[in-house]
Amino acid sequence: MQAILGVFFHFIGGFASGSFYIPYKKVKGWSWESYWIVGGIFSWLIVPPLAAYLTVPDFTDFLSSTTGSVLLLTYFFGVLWGIGGLTYGLGVRYLGVSLGSSIILGLCMVLGSILPSIYFDVFPKEGKDTFTMFLTTDWGQMVLLGLVVCVIGIIICGKAGMMKEKQLKTAVTDPHGLEVKTEYKFGLGLFVGIVSGVLSACFNFGIEAGKPISDAVNTVWKAANPTETTNFLYSNNVTYIVILWGGLTTNFIWCMILNARNKTFGDYTNAKTPLLKNYIFSALAGTTWFLQFFFYGMGESKMGNGASSWILHMAFIILIANAWGLILKEWKGVSKGTLITIIVGIATIILSVLIVGYGNSIKV
Repeated sequence: MQAILGVFFHFIGGFASGSFYIPYKKVKGWSWESYWIVGGIFSWLIVPPLAAYLTVPDFTDFLSSTTGSVLLLTYFFGVLWGIGGLTYGLGVRYLGVSLGSSIILGLCMVLGSILPSIYFDVFPKEGKDTFTMFLTTDWGQMVLLGLVVCVIGIIICGKAGMMKEKQLKTAVTDPHGLEVKTEYKFGLGLFVGIVSGVLSACFNFGIEAGKPISDAVNTVWKAANPTETTNFLYSNNVTYIVILWGGLTTNFIWCMILNARNKTFGDYTNAKTPLLKNYIFSALAGTTWFLQFFFYGMGESKMGNGASSWILHMAFIILIANAWGLILKEWKGVSKGTLITIIVGIATIILSVLIVGYGNSIKV
């Protein structure tokens, strides 16, 4: 039952991440950097402390009692994760949307799920799953199988996207529905894609680095609720504050540079645009984006496995993003073979979710 709840929470989180771009499409007359940072201020600065305030009593006490080294390392991974998100755009520019997305998301999924478990093989910690466990236990092997199947699903979706790009000679869009200019340079694109995939996985590393914070939150909650046998649903909410400060730092600096370079500082006060609506839709997009990690934390608390949680999180993001593409008719006009390919890719990712969920259900 706990595994089923975990999968459900991860689905909601993946739905939020795969859908947050829709309000951005309602923003009129603003440049990308302007609406992105307005939404980001809600994603990374306003909503995370609000969520912690509503779910974790005296949440600031946990931050003030955490050692500086833990805070700094957690923040540092947030900065790296922010860089990974920004270089994502370069990856899809030089490789094309589908190939670039497949490489970046695939690496992000594999590295974000596997590297922490390898770390805990070298530096064991009670309650943490190691890579050896994945290799030597039935449930672990099932989780790894789910990871492999999901990567195959990403590759199939990427293939379908490449077929689409060749058939439709129009502007291409990334998995979040935003138009992307492409300039095919395979060598440079592959390098940037690898960098982006590695750095994008740093969010999961940040969660692991901030475990002392979430563990402290969980310990206090269990002491106050001695009859509870599961972990606190919202134990990660304080950790998110620190990670997202890092992401805010990276994105704020870059967006300000773009505002200066493109002379778009006037967007924020441009009376010729629907200012109120633009701010509301940007805030809605940013808030929706944060909800992915709010529910990610709830899912992880039920599954008790960072690797499985990260795999499911990434799988649902890719699944929902591709499903929206079909619903919004972004695949209209492609051949039957291309349409079948994307449907097979989505079905493969769904299968990977079922495999990972089953693996966690048989964990003793």
